[in-house]
Amino acid sequence: MKVLVANRGEIALRIIRACQEMAIPTVAVYSATDSESLHVQLADEAYCIGPALSADSYLNVQAILTVAMVSKATAIHPGFGFLSENATFAKACESCGLTFIGPTPETISTMGDKIAAITTMKNLGIPVIPGSHGKLTDEKEALKVAEKIGFPVMLKAASGGGGKGMREVFSKEELKKAFQAAQKEAKVAFLDDSLYLEKIIFPAKHIEVQIFGDGKGKVLHFGERDCSLQRRHQKLLEEAPASSLSESIREKIWELGLKAASGVNYRSCGTIEFLVDEKENIYFMEMNTRIQVEHPITEMITQVDLVKLQLQLARGEEITLTQDDIHFSGVAIECRLNAEDPKKNFLPNAGYIKELFLPQGTMGLRVDSGIYQGYLLPSFYDSMLAKIITHGKTREDAIMKMQRALNELVLEGIQTNQEFQMDLIVHEDFVNNQYDTAFIEEKFLPHWLEN
Repeated sequence: MKVLVANRGEIALRIIRACQEMAIPTVAVYSATDSESLHVQLADEAYCIGPALSADSYLNVQAILTVAMVSKATAIHPGFGFLSENATFAKACESCGLTFIGPTPETISTMGDKIAAITTMKNLGIPVIPGSHGKLTDEKEALKVAEKIGFPVMLKAASGGGGKGMREVFSKEELKKAFQAAQKEAKVAFLDDSLYLEKIIFPAKHIEVQIFGDGKGKVLHFGERDCSLQRRHQKLLEEAPASSLSESIREKIWELGLKAASGVNYRSCGTIEFLVDEKENIYFMEMNTRIQVEHPITEMITQVDLVKLQLQLARGEEITLTQDDIHFSGVAIECRLNAEDPKKNFLPNAGYIKELFLPQGTMGLRVDSGIYQGYLLPSFYDSMLAKIITHGKTREDAIMKMQRALNELVLEGIQTNQEFQMDLIVHEDFVNNQYDTAFIEEKFLPHWLEN
């Protein structure tokens, strides 16, 4: 087996390191601006696949497959983002005789279409959010649905993800403008301007279940994560387990996650995302057919390497792990360190990293990052610089360890959200686990900007 990693940054490094520990040769691909990146330096082979823009490099299917053929790779791991949930790419890999380390193209296609995913879940008997449950023809139809289920509602791109093509609408007067804006953004981001509509569930917790399937009927869950701390639907901090849940609801979410994954005969790593309202009603949101950014916190509480599990399956090994083998211990938290200025509307930035000291030492601390001192951070890609992950016997232990880690971090040369995360982790409502999906934008951020 020889794995081509069709990604960059910390996730490319994460996959390469797992391969190295399994004696699997690796192939890196990179854009011209990423020639000095760590993933290029650590892989066994590296090939330039185009200029800086993602469309010309990391999204260039032909270039990636050409490198796979030239390097004699036998498998491709897409990581997250870029081509990770592209069914056409997954199918092209298989057509070239390459193992796609992820779900089948059919599963990616079905669950990537948000409307098809909702229909699939409804047919499996899994509760879904009230809404149109189909593509909207125009704003007039959207208004009819909104008035039937009641405002506020959320317009969403049918092919969407990552917060693109989404608009909150609180009244009929706002709907037309929001519909046109969401449609335009969806067209640019996904080449598909189809929209659907859902009721906004508020207040709510955003809870996701980590699942893994072998594509032959075996499906496992690795517990849940609380991803409620978000801004504009982009996650900022996650924790596992979701300690605010009652045990009965936790087990119900696990059960629904397994039911959803089994219903599509899932293969490899994936995530089932739910909303849980204040009355503990559970609603399916979406399925992410890839490894998640926040997978390390699940690894911390289960002591299972999810990427290695993917590689074992791709290598043709039988997955002998059973649900009884998966045990949960302690609490883990992940803070995303981003190159952005929270005081300037989270404006992304790039530049030269003059000084860098990443937190170190003690048990239960992990830093996943692709940066180093002297690295010139490009402006063409996602702003995430590092993921700082802590684990403790209790939630308080994990929080205290994260406080220490964030205080120890030194990064000079570019603006980051370090101060924002430092203040968030000690906020009374976070410490007391009294937060929901609206906490950052409605409570924390306004007060934080005043200080």
